[in-house]
Amino acid sequence: MMDIGVNEQTPREIVAELDKFIVGQEAAKKSVAIALRNRWRSRKLSLSMQDDVAPKNILMIGSTGVGKTEIARRLAKLVKAPFLKVEAT
Repeated sequence: MMDIGVNEQTPREIVAELDKFIVGQEAAKKSVAIALRNRWRSRKLSLSMQDDVAPKNILMIGSTGVGKTEIARRLAKLVKAPFLKVEAT
């Protein structure tokens, strides 16, 4: 992992970390990196301002095997968050 905390990472640095494990999917990596950084930035706002900022969620859609789960798994590891995979058919 990078030496700096995710709170200080730019989207470009987050993508660089994901690039170590994920081949391709450039648009997806960029989107999740920007979303992660925006999430961190919104958490730094005052509570009154946080109410005015709507949270942004991500829905990854794609064929089996394109890397959706791995991107989510690596991003969770990067921010030291739990990762839970649930499958439903």
